[in-house]
Order: sequence, then C-alpha cells, then structure tokens
Amino acid sequence: MLWPSAAKRMAAETVTKSGAIVEKGYVYEEETHLTVLKTSLFFAGDDFTAYDCKGALFFRVESYGPDGGDTGEVVLMDGSGRCILTVRRKRPSLHQRWEGFVGKGSEGKKALFSLRRSSIIGRSSMTVQVYTNPSEEYQIEVSFACRNCNILASDKEIVAEIRRKVDGVELGLC
Repeated sequence: MLWPSAAKRMAAETVTKSGAIVEKGYVYEEETHLTVLKTSLFFAGDDFTAYDCKGALFFRVESYGPDGGDTGEVVLMDGSGRCILTVRRKRPSLHQRWEGFVGKGSEGKKALFSLRRSSIIGRSSMTVQVYTNPSEEYQIEVSFACRNCNILASDKEIVAEIRRKVDGVELGLC
C-alpha cells in the first residue's frame, strides 16, 4: 500500500540529475492496494505476482535462473513482462549487499541503489541507499511473525507497506 503524502514526495524524487529512477507511471499520488501472491509453492525460487483491484497483472518478480538455479538476481517486471529493475547480489559481501539497476541485467550499467541487511543479529531490517543522492535512504522493516513489511523514508515516514490481507468478516464470524 502506498500512502498519499509519501507518494507525492516520491513522485517529486523519481527524477534526478542522472535521469529517472523509475517511470512516473509506477508512482501513485493516492493510496493504492495491490494483491501479492507467491507464484509457485512447488518450485525453487521466490517468485511473486502483484494484481491491482481489478485483477489485472501489475508486477511480476522473478528470482530463479535456468533449471531453478540461483542467479543472484531478482527482476521486477511490469504486467506486460517489461523489465523495470534488476537487483543483483554483490559478491563478495560480508553484510549481504545487493545493487539495483534500471532495466534488464546489470552488465555495463551503473548501479542506482544499494540494499544491505542489518548487521544486528535477530533483526529483520534492510537499508536502501540511493547513489544519486547519498542523503536519501530508506529503511525496510520486516516482521515475519506478523507477516508485514514497512518501507520508511529517512524521516521515518511510511512510504509503503505490505500486510496480510484481511477479509471484511468481523470477529471471524461469517
């Protein structure tokens, strides 16, 4: 879910001196709900699909290589299959670092952002630093027990959240 005030700020930040981070078509000025599903429970990889409220495929995330092997890359695609971002594991790395690139692949491209896991044991959080603006940093806080995730800007404002879908049933009664 993307919050309105954060979306306006993000829309203003999507264009930098070096060009667009993502196209403005993927930034919303009002709260937007997407349904995220794991695509396969039986095969290797952590692939996901995201659908809008009308049931149209909106995003796809693929993380496995040929024959289910780990390529160390995660690809975010739009509903038509066009690659928006590629996130690649940086090796060698002590703190599980990843780098993000616009479009398909990373060969010969300059990274736009880095993502690193918290070094605090037992903490499920990550930090995203945008290379074009070193002061711009995002925090991703994950709670596996509560099955949710918050993405916070450097001022600790929530810009997006992922949470378990709750049906409109009150008190568990049908």
